[in-house]
Amino acid sequence: MVERNHDKAEGSLTLFLTDDDATEEVGSALGLALRPGDSVMLEGDLGAGKSALARAAIRAVLAEDGRAEEIPSPTFTLVQVYDTSRGEVWHVDLYRLSSPEEALELGLEAAFGQAISLVEWPDRLGELAPARRLIAHLDVPTDGVGRVLTLTPIGGDWTGALDAAKGAM
Repeated sequence: MVERNHDKAEGSLTLFLTDDDATEEVGSALGLALRPGDSVMLEGDLGAGKSALARAAIRAVLAEDGRAEEIPSPTFTLVQVYDTSRGEVWHVDLYRLSSPEEALELGLEAAFGQAISLVEWPDRLGELAPARRLIAHLDVPTDGVGRVLTLTPIGGDWTGALDAAKGAM
């Protein structure tokens, strides 16, 4: 089950994800709302659920094409690219990068403009973060039960994505 909390900041949406199934539901709904040029920046501590949310989004987009694939973590490869009927979906993990310049070498600037991009550890981008992005911040409550997801739109219209996440409740 997914329960809605009060929005933290104007324009942002905060959801309490009670379990892994809820994370999967919201991630799937979010994935289906994304279009080429959309960039989701996944923030949170290790184990907060960034990869789980990204994988759910990717699985949903692949399922539209009748595909069910293993979605490996890009921790060691840094980037996993999926070709879909919507265009490319990039799953990026920047944890091991030490500078924003290293992100340039991955071709992220082009991906931000043309692909659906799901970026873990976006703080490593510095000033290279796209102007239009959706920040998905995940926290684990102090009691260790569930996750708190806060979606904060930056630049442009993110109504469809926010509505889809709300609708997964």
